[in-house]
Amino acid sequence: MLSPYRVLDLTDDRGHHAGLVLAQLGADVIAVEPPGGHRSRRQAPFVDDRIGPESSLTHSAYSRGKRSVVIDDPGQLEQLARGADILIESGAIAVDLQALRDDNPALVTVSITPFGCDGPKAHWAATDLTINASSGTMSLTGDADRPPVRITFPETWHFAALDACCAALIALWERNRSGLGQHTDVSAQASYISTNMFQMMYPFCGQSSSERIAGGLKFGPLTLQVVYPCRDGAVSFLLLFGPMFGPYTARFFEWLHEEGRCGREWVDKDWVGFGLALTDDPEVIKQLDEATRMVVEFCDTKTKAELFEESVTRGLLFAPCTTTRDVLQLEHFIAREYWDDVDGFRYPGPFAKATVPLKRLGRAPKLGEHTAEVLDEARTPSVPASAGRAGSGDLPLSGVHVLDFCWALAGPGATRILADHGATVVRVESQTKVDVMRGMAPFLHADGGPEDALHWHSANASKLGFTIDLTAPGSRPVMLDLVRWADVVTDSFAPGKLAALGYGYDDLREVNPGIIALSSSMMGQTGPQRHYAGMGTMGGAIAGFYELTGWPDRTPCGPWGAYSDYPSIRYTVAVLMAALEWHRRTGEGQYIDFSHIEGAVHLLAPGLLDDEVNGRTPVRRGNEDPHMAPHGVYPVRGLDRWIAIACEADEDWHALARLLGAAELAGLDTAQRFDRRAELDELISAWTEGRDGAELETELQAAGVPAHRVQKAEEVIVDEQLAHWGYFNEAAHPIHGTTYVEAPAFRLHRTPGRIAWAGPTFGQHLWEVLTEILAYDEDKAADLIATGIFE
Repeated sequence: MLSPYRVLDLTDDRGHHAGLVLAQLGADVIAVEPPGGHRSRRQAPFVDDRIGPESSLTHSAYSRGKRSVVIDDPGQLEQLARGADILIESGAIAVDLQALRDDNPALVTVSITPFGCDGPKAHWAATDLTINASSGTMSLTGDADRPPVRITFPETWHFAALDACCAALIALWERNRSGLGQHTDVSAQASYISTNMFQMMYPFCGQSSSERIAGGLKFGPLTLQVVYPCRDGAVSFLLLFGPMFGPYTARFFEWLHEEGRCGREWVDKDWVGFGLALTDDPEVIKQLDEATRMVVEFCDTKTKAELFEESVTRGLLFAPCTTTRDVLQLEHFIAREYWDDVDGFRYPGPFAKATVPLKRLGRAPKLGEHTAEVLDEARTPSVPASAGRAGSGDLPLSGVHVLDFCWALAGPGATRILADHGATVVRVESQTKVDVMRGMAPFLHADGGPEDALHWHSANASKLGFTIDLTAPGSRPVMLDLVRWADVVTDSFAPGKLAALGYGYDDLREVNPGIIALSSSMMGQTGPQRHYAGMGTMGGAIAGFYELTGWPDRTPCGPWGAYSDYPSIRYTVAVLMAALEWHRRTGEGQYIDFSHIEGAVHLLAPGLLDDEVNGRTPVRRGNEDPHMAPHGVYPVRGLDRWIAIACEADEDWHALARLLGAAELAGLDTAQRFDRRAELDELISAWTEGRDGAELETELQAAGVPAHRVQKAEEVIVDEQLAHWGYFNEAAHPIHGTTYVEAPAFRLHRTPGRIAWAGPTFGQHLWEVLTEILAYDEDKAADLIATGIFE
């Protein structure tokens, strides 16, 4: 889809995932490396534990499909940039981006930084651990009686890399209209905030966010267990209520009743309305505790596979907490021919299936393998002849039309990014089956009505709200007119459901031959487990994140919230932008089958390769890191207050040792520090305990030591860097006047996006859609409304 375009990838582990995604989408990705290679070539795990630039499985995981060019002369980079379309950097190579854009006005440049290119924390030292702490996400993850934890494999840079892909492709789309490139700026802190599912917004409602509890959710007196031990490991299970989840819970107790483990009264209980009384009736809380006890006892009699198989068959909410070995053996992946075969080993394959297939990638390049051939290639940027040579005041995606059937978070989060950058997105919903996001806290008002949820307000900002009964006979002509109008149709229905309603891809392209249709689902549209109705919490478990989060001596705690939804948002934007670019050049539409799991496992690729190549199944390690020591989360003054400190280089340790008053230890090299990790952690804890976290953070940063307080929601919303970024916004709302909305994690500097309004009320833009988008006259629009199809 992106074959005409060249990408210069100057990133190391802080962003190299971006180049992999663009390579899968067909771009010519040039990995520009310094003479010794990027530091990712020296990161574990290694093939057969042989340390060397060609044996790092971390480098191999994210550099496949690229060509490696070693440069030792700035003039060579200038030469490459003159012929490039996109350049992505993360601080691994010194580069004057403005000079390169001056030399090539069509060049799109992207910077991945910890906190953004400017602002009070722009120059702070940072690592994956400290960015995690800054985002608020870490404060929610782990056991209440121990320090908060990160996922064992670094994740924050991957989210920033995926945002870099989205930013680059949106800027490229605008470039292909105006002829001018621009700079885009990605904040890893802002990228990772999204993974806590709007928990940082509770203070705007005068409430506290969820408390940290291993394998569960805790809101005040209410505790909901999410992770349950079973016979051969652990599973994720959602014992939830309300219109969305109540039927799942009823089906679970039907299974228990069949096996003689509960009375019929548990099957017949009103699980839809059960949650309404939880905060008011102590007896109901006791019933929840009893129900949880039954789940615990039942899971103890079953294996992960048994619970998962019954979940698929019966429509339940169990998900295995998989190891990397489990993921590699997942029958569903084999049936979907997911894996790439590279020299006899399995690597994560294309993150989406499409009519115009994503590229199957081979091995990673050897250091400098393609230097001569690339430097000898004469190339100019691939700018369409129709592109103007003057800047445009329009938003980047103005003129792009999206018909959005998605619900919950993964799909709507993607179309929200498109809408913020100018696409006209018509959000189709129903009042008879209310989107789960309308029923999830935090709420602006205590009663928690469907128009009060900040989840909905944020995930659906800048969209047009349109309610309709798709089963009503009179609705079809209206919907087909919207299909004719649309460039893109997205859905997250169960596989086959939209087709059963008469809106499958074949139906859509009969009306609009150039339509791009994307289906977003947990397991994809094909395969033996395609009908598994999973949520993002379960996706995080199936993809392997749960087993790699927590302490090795305890049950996995899992990352907080619907973890697989968050990378899915970015993958969806990237593949849709690539499909739009293909359509611009060819006029052809296509169908895209996006599986959340197939995208998410890329974020754990080094662990999967360690298992595949070395036969070593990774385990959760708390906050330990294979490359850094000390590397941990330490207590500071206050209840449940912590600071993350990481020594990435010897210089970091030298500075920290001086602050500790332990000059005699300053000469310890990395290997020696690893051998004495427990001793050093005790020394640091004794030094930090009782000290003010903010003052300590300032002192450490002044010395150049990567450090950040583990921020909770009340600190995140006043974080000076996020305020500078403009991350939390007040947006217009027809009922509340204004409400709160999170901003994207990237900024286009010449044609930035904007938040037009908060997520719409039911049918808020019905009249506008009918009379302006579909151009119905007022009489026709009024007659249609009178039929009652717009429920």
